Amino acid sequence: MKTTAFTQIHEELGAKMVPFAGFLMPVQYEGLKIEHETVRKALGVFDVSHMGEFWVKTPKALDFLQRITSNDVAALNNGKVQYSCFPNGKGGIVDDLLVYRFAEDHYLLVVNAANIEKDWNWCVEQAKAFDLEIGTELINASDELSQLAVQGPKALEAMQKLTSANVIDMEYYTFQQIEFAGIKDVIFSTTGYTGSGGCEIYVKNKDAKKLWDIVLEAGAEFGIKPAGLGARDTLRLEMGFCLYGNDINDSTSPIEAGLGWITKFVDGKDFIDRDKMEKLKADKPSRYLKAFEMIDKGIPRQHYEICDAEGNVIGEVTSGTQSPSLNKAIGMGYVNAGYHKLGTEIYIKVRNKLLKAVLVKLPFYKG
Repeated sequence: MKTTAFTQIHEELGAKMVPFAGFLMPVQYEGLKIEHETVRKALGVFDVSHMGEFWVKTPKALDFLQRITSNDVAALNNGKVQYSCFPNGKGGIVDDLLVYRFAEDHYLLVVNAANIEKDWNWCVEQAKAFDLEIGTELINASDELSQLAVQGPKALEAMQKLTSANVIDMEYYTFQQIEFAGIKDVIFSTTGYTGSGGCEIYVKNKDAKKLWDIVLEAGAEFGIKPAGLGARDTLRLEMGFCLYGNDINDSTSPIEAGLGWITKFVDGKDFIDRDKMEKLKADKPSRYLKAFEMIDKGIPRQHYEICDAEGNVIGEVTSGTQSPSLNKAIGMGYVNAGYHKLGTEIYIKVRNKLLKAVLVKLPFYKG
């Protein structure tokens, strides 16, 4: 089981530690609801060092990334970040990821922890067509970097105290490389996975403990608390953000998953599976990933069947929880075409009972 540079700190704080994506990670400290509400109202800090990071440093970087990702990398400027996915050549998704542009020939890819090895092997295989040199032009830095996500409406205000760079006014999905808390060459980004604002801070492993201590100190006046994977999941689900392994995977298309906005059919972008995705978009998918709120009392869970009023199976739940912010049960799942319009009543099969729910517009949490 892998650990992060913060694992000892989590254990000293009494966090409940669980295996996650091959890592030992904190699922909660004081409690999921407390941590969730702290992020929504003030700020919380998450250890997300388990995420993977790949550098692409080559004059061929743009051509390579335009081929292997679904979004239009050419639309990025320096200091901008883009959400995208790796199509898998079969109409599905290898992983979803973030693309950071440092320069025309210099990018950072941030991938999911559970898929680091799979994604790396995929990128290495695709790199052959571009004659990229592994280790110099395509570099796996996943074991070298630590990352904290400081999330919540007070996050940037608190973090501004630790740098002379202007971070409080940063736009969503941008980044800077700055001196932060006395640490040089920190990558400071504002992508977020909670819907309450905030930042991500990337440092070398040797600077991790220093970063943790000073971030907690800077956030103390605002009521900062460490938060675990439990709150991270309820926060992201309230926003309707997809989670790989739940809502998207190797057998789901970005088109049916509602990720057409990161699938760009622009001139000159011959990305993997472009033809399959264009055809699916034109023909219309046979199923759609949709959000729903429970009307009857009950909590939807992954793999629960979605049914019509007669009990016929019309889909499957991919994510579900009791929303701490809304105090109601919410979820997402794939439903067959014809049952995917907003306001459609569906039924979730919970312990052989059909519980009524209704399809709603995302995000669940409006802030």
